[in-house]
Amino acid sequence: MLRYFIIYKPFQVLSQFSSEGGKQTLKDHFKVPPDVYPVGRLDYDSEGLLLLTNDKKINHRLLDPSFAHEREYWVQVEGIPDPASLDRLRLGVTITVDGKSWRTKPCKVFPFPEPPDVPERNPPIRFRRNIPTTWISITLTEGKNRQVRKMTAQIGFPTLRLIRYRIGNIDLDHLLPGEMRELDNKLILTLL
Repeated sequence: MLRYFIIYKPFQVLSQFSSEGGKQTLKDHFKVPPDVYPVGRLDYDSEGLLLLTNDKKINHRLLDPSFAHEREYWVQVEGIPDPASLDRLRLGVTITVDGKSWRTKPCKVFPFPEPPDVPERNPPIRFRRNIPTTWISITLTEGKNRQVRKMTAQIGFPTLRLIRYRIGNIDLDHLLPGEMRELDNKLILTLL
């Protein structure tokens, strides 16, 4: 039977079920059948939406670049990016991927007028009274290793916190870190 779960991967948890170097893994937070695995990954220091399934077709469809599913990230950056910096992100910037220069595809970027309603992070983001932070939404159709962090660093605004909010039409749907929800098998294809 095909199963589909959405989870909110907590900060400092590996996107895998097997242990590595004493770090926490998905196994420490989520109980799923043994044939279920994550589709894609989120970095250890990133958090948010991850899809777990035993459906190889969905895995292929979500990871195949020719399908170009949108992935929306909510990003807290150090400083206040000006409109020109945000335009650079929208148009694409050059980052390093596997030791080679890579020009990112154009993407959707907008600053939040107010910080989004997100759960507190444990441990919390460092607080610096004299350095403001800004929350921005970045929606990509590609997913290179640590791409969002590299993009914000390239325009001079390092990422402090990174939450994947949405993949295609599936979003966190009010989940909190460490929570999971099973999706209806028939519903999954309409959501992607």
